[in-house]
Amino acid sequence: MKALILLAKAAIGFVWLVLLVNIFHPFPGVAAMALYIMTGFLLMMHGLQMLIFIGAFGDKIKMSRWEKWSILIFGIFSLLDIRRKHMM
Repeated sequence: MKALILLAKAAIGFVWLVLLVNIFHPFPGVAAMALYIMTGFLLMMHGLQMLIFIGAFGDKIKMSRWEKWSILIFGIFSLLDIRRKHMM
């Protein structure tokens, strides 16, 4: 399970890399606009996940600063990793 979570985080990291490259060096045509929309959507969804998780479990689970920010970056895959670490 740990290897699958790591692989999923690498895939999401690659997606963020493409989205950030598009911000600084836009792709040609309508691809840039589509990637801008995807960037906003991904940021909103992961931000919402982070706020909901910290709001619901922030006082029950001791999380490091990196774990909180990793939810914003990796979304559900980070939540699965945090659950795995804190359930042991």
